[in-house]
Amino acid sequence: MPTVNVDKEELYKALGREYTFDEFMDLCFNFGIELEEDTSAKEMAIREVGAHKVDDSVSDRAILKIDIPANRYDLLCHEGIARSLLVFQSKSKPPVYKTVQPPNGQALQKMIVKSETSLIRPFVVCAILRNVKFTELNYKNFIDLQDKLHMNICRKRTLVAIGTHDLDTIQGPFTYEALAPKDIRFTPLNQEKNMNAEELMTFYEADKHLGKFLPIIRSSPVYPVIYDSKRQVLSLPPIINSNHSKITLDTKNVFIECTATDLTKGKIVLNTMVAMFSEYCAEPFTIEPVEIIYEDERQPTGVTPDLSSRTATAKVDYINGCTGLKLSPDEICGLLNKMSLEAEPSKEDKNEVVVQVPPTRSDVLHQCDIMEDVAIAYGFNNLERTTPAVSTVGKPYPLNKLADTARVELALAGWSEVSPLTLCSHDENFAFLRQKDPGNIAVRLAHPKTVEYQVVRTSLLPGVLKTLKENKKHSLPIKVFEVGDTAIKDDSMERRSRNVRKVCATYSNKTSGLEQIHGLLDRTLQMLHCQPTDKDGQGSGYWIQDSENPTYFPSRSADIYLRQKGETKVIGSFGILHPEVLEKFGLNFPTSAMEFDLEPFL
Repeated sequence: MPTVNVDKEELYKALGREYTFDEFMDLCFNFGIELEEDTSAKEMAIREVGAHKVDDSVSDRAILKIDIPANRYDLLCHEGIARSLLVFQSKSKPPVYKTVQPPNGQALQKMIVKSETSLIRPFVVCAILRNVKFTELNYKNFIDLQDKLHMNICRKRTLVAIGTHDLDTIQGPFTYEALAPKDIRFTPLNQEKNMNAEELMTFYEADKHLGKFLPIIRSSPVYPVIYDSKRQVLSLPPIINSNHSKITLDTKNVFIECTATDLTKGKIVLNTMVAMFSEYCAEPFTIEPVEIIYEDERQPTGVTPDLSSRTATAKVDYINGCTGLKLSPDEICGLLNKMSLEAEPSKEDKNEVVVQVPPTRSDVLHQCDIMEDVAIAYGFNNLERTTPAVSTVGKPYPLNKLADTARVELALAGWSEVSPLTLCSHDENFAFLRQKDPGNIAVRLAHPKTVEYQVVRTSLLPGVLKTLKENKKHSLPIKVFEVGDTAIKDDSMERRSRNVRKVCATYSNKTSGLEQIHGLLDRTLQMLHCQPTDKDGQGSGYWIQDSENPTYFPSRSADIYLRQKGETKVIGSFGILHPEVLEKFGLNFPTSAMEFDLEPFL
């Protein structure tokens, strides 16, 4: 959950009264947010670096630290929190956002998007706030909201980057282009030296704040850049703005641009920015749109932002069924109004309410989100505690119970449990284990963001070996195990795949320790009530048989066979891992491993 620091005095002033800590904590809880701490910037700095390193310039104004749900982008600043709490307490009504035409009959500002931007950051959305009155506090809130959005929905600027500019220092129409780094030259924000984009990348390499964003575009042959009509650079997204169009406390007209790799996210971010700070316009909650023109027509020409409400519906019986209440449609609508959602009973269906979702509530996607807001407005503490209408007896899911039993036995045998990720690279799942991909078993990710996460694992062994690689510093022997799920393609299933629960264990030492793994296998299977048997016999049980599994050293591996109810099948294997496998996973000590399916023992 993001944590927002708001000025205590200003927030209480906006709410119209003073609160004790407990009173405000209760208000936050009832609204679905959490008051974490009443502190100050100075107190936080002292805790972080010590009193001797904090000078008198650090403010000691009281600050409230409030935890916000991750999908409530409208609550990431003082303005959004104050506005929502006032509506929640029925002290005000939600604002109505509207777009207005430029003053003096001027035409809309234009942003022309060049075709080459499709190579790097293909989308841009823009808006203008006119006659804004900045103070030190709301200016700080303006900057803080950008930072919060960048770290949240913008995913550290990879999906969206926000640029804000003093409109009076630049002149439209604007162009969004993608050029070679050497062809982009400007003075970065708060700097005096003019430099090209290549020099800028080198200049900010050691910067603690901006250095982490450089890899987003650094390897690209072209960088995104925004110019005004005089070829003055506005910004180099997603890195930094130009010093020429810098926002100050004296700025009156603000031009906001959001470049994006995800157009939907870009629109949400822009709507949030203008909705929160249009409050300070001479005519509150008015926004001037900007015309966006794509030269290659990858998107139709249109204006942004779109501040119109969208219509959503929710069933009355669904809301009552989930909350255990017996609310009428009118009562539900009254509760939704407290959550800044305008609602009314449907004229066509008595079992339905129609909700107008404002542009600030991108978190409302389904009727379950509407039901959640009804429950919050009603008060979770006010929901009646009831006994279930039917008698039910809870019990563990059989496979999970069996897996827990296996975990206990492996742990009692002296092995430590690990929990690697379920995704891995294709090579780790096959080539690193000296296995060939048959092409019909691994579930592949359609558009993996990184080579490390290409497939859902079909074996637990790669994850365990990667864990060993990261823990080579520990003294030998290293004995680890995992009990977890793998995924196998299966067209007979509705989801076209199925989970397979497996057990995997490894033993690493100065010698291979095959006897250790063999003993662990025997112990584990016997505790699962499976006894050794003769492969030529008729009774149920398990046996091992030599195999030439390429993952293991030649003549040092065996398959595990299981016979139940007259049916025999291979459920796993064990052996000394092949040196090439160890080399691929960066291991420099002999290791033995075992892996088998757990589900046959249900």
